[in-house]
Amino acid sequence: MVQDVQFNTIEEAISDIAAGKFVIAVDNEDRENEGDLIIAAEKITTEQMAFLIRYSSGYVCVPTAPSRLDELKLPLMVPDNQELMKTAYTISVDYAHGTTTGISAHDRALTCRSLADPTKTAKDFNRPGHILPLRYAEGGVLRRTGHTEASVDLCRLAGLQPVAVIGELVNDSDGSMARRDDCYAFCKEFGNIKLITISDLVKYMEEHGQGFGDE
Repeated sequence: MVQDVQFNTIEEAISDIAAGKFVIAVDNEDRENEGDLIIAAEKITTEQMAFLIRYSSGYVCVPTAPSRLDELKLPLMVPDNQELMKTAYTISVDYAHGTTTGISAHDRALTCRSLADPTKTAKDFNRPGHILPLRYAEGGVLRRTGHTEASVDLCRLAGLQPVAVIGELVNDSDGSMARRDDCYAFCKEFGNIKLITISDLVKYMEEHGQGFGDE
């Protein structure tokens, strides 16, 4: 058990997101109390996707600004969302060009990068697929303190497309969900990945007058 979890600053996380690196964000203990690996969709490589699949649940989601989802004609998966946290899943997709089954690290990374590429249109994606876009709540973490909103807000703060890639970190030994202490240990084990809290991101947005609607 890690006794003293030391979190990084939001500025450090923004810098790493801009540089195409992973960060981990943990939410409140009274919410999911989980940590997600986060990276900008436009930056993710095949190797990084393989890492994400290896150490997360393998259920790769792509939080995305509503305007981009509308451009791609990706509606919500169901009209009546009964998921515990009301995560706004859309129908799943694969990129239609240069992929095979869609499930490999190469194919999933290419799909994620293409979702963030404004030159790609609805016809460039097959439905259903192996990547799950999530619809970002306008207003970001100031409206909803979820990993969907935190990841897109970080991308926007980094000056990137408002499209992220996230995966829930799991413990390698038994597949259980990684909590704060687990996330801190993981960050230290794998090259000092930056660790932040969503509550700190909320404070940062409030203090800096940030708050994103859908542009």
